[in-house]
Amino acid sequence: MSIGNSPEDDRPSIADDGPSIGRVLQQARIAAGLTVDEVSSTTRVRIPIVHAIEQDDFSRCGGDVYARGHVRIFAQAVGLDPAPLVEQYDADHGGRPAPTPAAPLFEAERIRPEARRPNWTAAMVAAIVVVVGFVGFTMFSGGSDKKNTSVAEGPAQQKPPSQPPANPSPLPSKPAEPKPTPSPSDSAIAAVPADKVTVKVTAINDKSWISAKDHNGKMLFDGLLQKGEAQTFQDGQQVDLILGNAGAIELYVNGKKIDSKFEDGQVERLSYTKGDPQVG
Repeated sequence: MSIGNSPEDDRPSIADDGPSIGRVLQQARIAAGLTVDEVSSTTRVRIPIVHAIEQDDFSRCGGDVYARGHVRIFAQAVGLDPAPLVEQYDADHGGRPAPTPAAPLFEAERIRPEARRPNWTAAMVAAIVVVVGFVGFTMFSGGSDKKNTSVAEGPAQQKPPSQPPANPSPLPSKPAEPKPTPSPSDSAIAAVPADKVTVKVTAINDKSWISAKDHNGKMLFDGLLQKGEAQTFQDGQQVDLILGNAGAIELYVNGKKIDSKFEDGQVERLSYTKGDPQVG
């Protein structure tokens, strides 16, 4: 006697003898009433890659790290628990990849010199001090020379009392005192502008796909950041990020390092504004 299948039997399954990862994701997408375009817009995974994943073709993902991230975010978009699917992918592709040691890269980052802006305030003050000192020295030396000359030539010839004396030589003026050198202001040596939000993204462990937008939704960057490469984004109000492989990324926001611990293959959506860095 045959027993009819219940509605629960139509749900995607990831058992050992069940459908593949791509088939499970495709069935879940159809059950959720979503199109491939809608999944692509939600996950930021390109449409051709979504089609390829549903056909169990992970070669277009860019490697195991990106494939795991795409499977995870695809599953979340269609309402599935991503952990079993990621475990199935690892089992089918030789296990989870080991993370790359990051100590040598951090050491290289510390010894890399950073360009500093010239301190024009200090230079101008130093030039003013030199000019004032030179003028004062010239005036003082001129008065001393006149006095010494009159002594060397002897007493001047006396004139009749009825004639008024000649115009006396002006007394040497006192040299002006040099102005104190002001200390440079904090704004002259500021690392980042205070009126903007500045985000620096560096791929330290591995390559990562990155998307960055300003507060108006304008695309600042959308592409692959290779290992060792960095990008800096600025906006007057807000910078929105999507990290395809967050575990490989080091973030500096408004000159401060973000110490959040991200995993390899993890997809993160972040937003940063002016002031103290905060995860969006």
